[in-house]
Amino acid sequence: MFTMQTTRRSFLKKTSVALAGAAVLPSGIFAAVKKPAILGIQLYSVRDDMKKDPLGTLKQLSAMGYKYVEHANYVNRQFYGYPATEFKKILNDLGLAMRSGHTGLNGTHWDAAKKDFTDAWKYTIADAATLDQQYVISPSMDTAWHKTYDDLRRALELFNKSGELCKKNGLKFGYHNHSIEFSTTLGGRKLYDIILTETDPSLVAQQIDIGNMYNAGAHADDIMRRYPGRFELMHVKDETKAAFVKEGGDLYESTVLGKGVVGTKSIVDLARQSGGTTDFIIEQESYQGKTPIDCAREDWTIMKAWGY
Repeated sequence: MFTMQTTRRSFLKKTSVALAGAAVLPSGIFAAVKKPAILGIQLYSVRDDMKKDPLGTLKQLSAMGYKYVEHANYVNRQFYGYPATEFKKILNDLGLAMRSGHTGLNGTHWDAAKKDFTDAWKYTIADAATLDQQYVISPSMDTAWHKTYDDLRRALELFNKSGELCKKNGLKFGYHNHSIEFSTTLGGRKLYDIILTETDPSLVAQQIDIGNMYNAGAHADDIMRRYPGRFELMHVKDETKAAFVKEGGDLYESTVLGKGVVGTKSIVDLARQSGGTTDFIIEQESYQGKTPIDCAREDWTIMKAWGY
């Protein structure tokens, strides 16, 4: 029978051995393990192909090596013409997954009298959950929502409420920027600064589009250093001078990664190190004479060469 003193000696001995072993382990062994980077494509990059032949286009993307896609087409509770359960099967059969998708939250989705979201927005979230999405992302904001500072604050309260609803369904709400968030100010502050300070990071994720902001003279590396850890998703883009500029239009258009002026490689590396970014979604909307599907292949190859 062990005495209390013997038991104590045994405990101390084992503890000393354990501590000694820990001392020779690599210094970073107890540090938080970074989540692996997710590399996908926004299907708006191949929007015409998806319109003509969604199944054939998805097959081509899968054959290139893509494992993740992000939708930009949800109409009447269908994704590219397919109900959620059917589209999920198509993706699964091709070895694809869809962690995020773009569906715009707007004023029609909130019933002020009931102080609740409409069925249309509830269905949006339910269908996203059926597809095992992690994020429901609003790709833009109604113009009426940022006419005044108070208008914007009310809209961002709705963002937080949408985040709460998404959380109850196992998802997270997100917002994707264009250029107006950096070219417009309210109360002496840029829209994007207000968005980031007035939304709850635990409820509203930010998908930073590094190409869109370039047209407003903003640079993603500056934004990420100002708000470290706030950008769970990124639209990975590069930009070149637009061949044709419509009146009031953007001076730059997207191009193959690494071929433009954004400095995409250093931005995605910074996002991975300190931006809090896990989901890197390639998006190219202009093609300079190439086909969209060929650009998708070239962008994939470049990102893989960059270590993603």
